[in-house]
This record gives sequence, structure tokens and C-alpha cells, in this order.
Amino acid sequence: MQKQIFIILSICFLTIVSAQGIPYFDGEESYGYLTEQCDFGPRYLGTEAHETLAAYLQKFLEPLADDLRIMTATVEHPMHKKLVRLTNLLAVFNPSAEFRILFLAHWDTREIADQDTVFANQSKPILGANDGASGIAVLMSMAQILHANPVDIGVDLLFEDGEDMGVAGDVDSWGLGTREFAKKMQRPFPRYAVCLDMVGDAQQEFLIEPYSYMQAPAVVQKIWKIAADLGYTQFKDKVGRAIIDDHRVLWEVTGIPAVDIIDFEYPSAGKNYWHTLEDTPDKCSAASLETVGTVMITLIYMENARNRP
Repeated sequence: MQKQIFIILSICFLTIVSAQGIPYFDGEESYGYLTEQCDFGPRYLGTEAHETLAAYLQKFLEPLADDLRIMTATVEHPMHKKLVRLTNLLAVFNPSAEFRILFLAHWDTREIADQDTVFANQSKPILGANDGASGIAVLMSMAQILHANPVDIGVDLLFEDGEDMGVAGDVDSWGLGTREFAKKMQRPFPRYAVCLDMVGDAQQEFLIEPYSYMQAPAVVQKIWKIAADLGYTQFKDKVGRAIIDDHRVLWEVTGIPAVDIIDFEYPSAGKNYWHTLEDTPDKCSAASLETVGTVMITLIYMENARNRP
């Protein structure tokens, strides 16, 4: 009985917030940002495309964010053992607010297609439409929405670099941009964080990532509940495989509850385009980006209604 009452109250609250106006997330616009990133080509460290995209993101975010923090760090490349410079961009909205949420996605791409079934392709760089551009596309649209529809709570959007430079089997060689960001985080810390990775799959299905549930069970339940209330059946009430991603790195360094929204079965359990040359825009869709973006925007404006000063 108590569970039924809780569900009714939650639905009523979502209805009230919706009536007050949750901004529309435009999936077609977001898909346009995905393709624009891919038009630069593979965007791994050391390439002109990587530098060009960094400048493009900075130019895009500067007029939107209340504060844009450009953070660089020099690290050793896990594959080549050479020093490289990472660039993280943090778009801050309402910087003085104590209650904050952090959303993050990586903008670099994998420089080798090491999971490609064609051996000759495995030394070639991937385009990273889903694994790279999709999460960034959602954050870009979120930045526009937050600029046009200010909130009382704080929202931070981290466009992080150096996620996909890792060496297979070495868990500490992944998520280097997030690791550097986490070491130097400024207070007030976010109450929780949401990582968006591989969210554009046209055959979208989100299973509950185990580390996410271990680190932040209440946040997982909140997000999956919003998706269910909105009618998005892509968010499955089922546990998937454990994934070492930026949410795990952030939690290990800071202890901040962090979850991963990731569709690792891309496009399905029987076939995967992850880290292959097949990770191209035609495998993604505007509808999938709109689903994720709508859930994230609803989460923000629900938290805003609950946590106004």
C-alpha cells in the first residue's frame, strides 16, 4: 500500500512540474550537433580535428554558460607513453547555488578501432558518432535549454577529454580527463553526477549499470522512474554488465554518487559497433537523443522544483 501511495505521489509531482513547464528537448537539433562533430573526422588527441573541436565547443558554450572554465592537464598517453595535453570544458549554470548536479560526457574519440572484426581496420581511428559525439550532443542541447530557461539550482556540464585513450586490461588508463577534473574539483560539490556515454544508438536500450547502482542507487531509481513515467520503455528495469566509465572514476576520486547512462549493446546483444569503424551517424537517431535529453531535462527541472532556496 505504501509503495502504491509513493508511486501515485511521484506521478502527481511529475504532472505538476510538467504543467509548470519542462522545456522541450529537440532531438533533431541534438542530432545536428552529433553530425557536426563527426564532420571534423576522428577527434583523438594529437589531431587537428581534436584541436578544432575544442575551439568549437568553447565558442559554442561561452555565450550560454554563466561561467565557462577551461581546464588543461598534461598526462602520459597510455598507449604511446608520450606527454599529451587534455582539455576539459566545464559549463557552469548558477555558480553560487549549493544544490548542484553534474552531467558529463567525453568529446574525444578512440584512435584505434581495436574491436573491429576486420583485422586491417583495427589500427584505424573510429569516427565516434555514438561513442563520443552522442553524449556531447545532448550536453550541447542542454546548455541551450538552461541558458534560455534558468534554474535556481546549480547545474554543471562537463565536456571531458581523454576518456578513450585507455589500454585494454589497464582500468586506470581510461577516463583520464575525468580523473584530472576530479582531483581539482571546486566546492560546492554536486550532490550527484550523471555520465552520458553511447546514448544515441538507434536501437536504444538502457540496462542498469551495476557500479551505478552500487554507488548511487537512489539516483538510478529516480532516473529510471522518470523515464517510466514519461513512457520511455528503453530504460529497462534489468541489470546489465559492469562498465568502468567516467562515473566510476569520479566516484573513486571524490566519492560523489555517480551513475552511467550507457547502451553498451550497440546496436544489440548479438552485434556491436563499439570501437569499430561502424560507429557512424547513420547508426544513431534523433529520437534516441531526444529520449535521453528529455529524461535529463525533466530530472533537472524536477530537482529545481524540489530544491529551490
